[in-house]
Amino acid sequence: MAFTPVKSVRLIMAGLCMALIAGCEDGFDVDLRGGLGSGLDTTTAAKSATAKRPKPDNRGIISYPGYQVAVAKRGDTLSDVSARIGVPADELAKYNGIQPDASLRDGEIVALPYKVAEPSAATGGTGVIQPPQSEVDIASLAGSAIDNAQPDVTTEALEPTPKPVAKTKTQTGYEPVRHKVKRGETAFTISRLYNVSVRALADWNGLGSDFTIRENQYLLIPPADPEIEKKAAAAAATAGTTATAAAATTKPGQGSPTPTPPSASKPLPEDDSVVRVEKPESPDLGKNQSASKSQMGYPVSGKIIRPYSKGKNNGVDISGKAGAAVMAAADGKVAAITTDADDVTIVVLRHSDNLMTVYYNVDAVNVTKGKSVKRGQKIAALPAKDSFVHFEVRKGFDSVDPMPYLK
Repeated sequence: MAFTPVKSVRLIMAGLCMALIAGCEDGFDVDLRGGLGSGLDTTTAAKSATAKRPKPDNRGIISYPGYQVAVAKRGDTLSDVSARIGVPADELAKYNGIQPDASLRDGEIVALPYKVAEPSAATGGTGVIQPPQSEVDIASLAGSAIDNAQPDVTTEALEPTPKPVAKTKTQTGYEPVRHKVKRGETAFTISRLYNVSVRALADWNGLGSDFTIRENQYLLIPPADPEIEKKAAAAAATAGTTATAAAATTKPGQGSPTPTPPSASKPLPEDDSVVRVEKPESPDLGKNQSASKSQMGYPVSGKIIRPYSKGKNNGVDISGKAGAAVMAAADGKVAAITTDADDVTIVVLRHSDNLMTVYYNVDAVNVTKGKSVKRGQKIAALPAKDSFVHFEVRKGFDSVDPMPYLK
């Protein structure tokens, strides 16, 4: 079975996301918000759409009130950016944690250690990015105040307000938070920390398809789009008003009475013709492996088609027949049942000694979150397409080679 680089990356990312639940004793937080920040409910913020990144000038400069960044062009090196903006390459390299001769991706953000000349018409820019101004209708507010005033208040006509002079077109937007990448952080943990999508984070910072970031790199955190937030808030307010009005006009006791089910008034007679058969006990699949001295059992009876490789494949891939049982590798408790961006199902079990096992690419899950499972117990099945399971063993936050546990 062939594995594309994209699929490999997805498996690695799924494993990294699952690693974060190791410190959650109260279960798995799918959005990874419970253990980060202040613990507030940020579900609404996470769903907010992010604004588009402003356009740079001809040099690649985007200027905010507090700082400036440069946007690399296709084929640029750090020296090319240095020549365009007039900042020494070694200073840019030191500030961004990158080598002076390093190649940059198209659209990659380079933070500036100090400000250079602001974008202007001469550089094909529109100046410093300005925050959106709230448009307040002064005339409407004044008229409303007068209408609500007491009868003895006298008013005087005012001179008509002169029309505002047209200003030079300036880009507007909120100044993004700058995040300096620390060792061990990933694009996924940072996106979850700030409640933005990893795709928006990648688009704003020119990240590659593998979302790789480096230590000491500066990332711009995409701000929310205020227009979409306003529309969402208005829609929510309208829905709430409608629901409240409907509840207010409905009186208790009105409407059709609920019919009494027949079985509630008179129980059904016993059917003597039915022959009761004792249900056989479910077989304990764990007994098949109880004689093994290994700490864990294989989740699938099949062949290992991809071995463990730290940082490239954080587990082993085991093939099997479509629909074959996927079994718990050891006694434990179901910590999470979730899916990745491609709707591939993932099951995570928590075991003793700070161990966890991850079962990626499964189907027909027959356990629930929080349920205790035994070694060898069926927890899911292999899918009809790509019938293999990606199996990981994690000790705390780190992936480890599963083979010593299986032998």
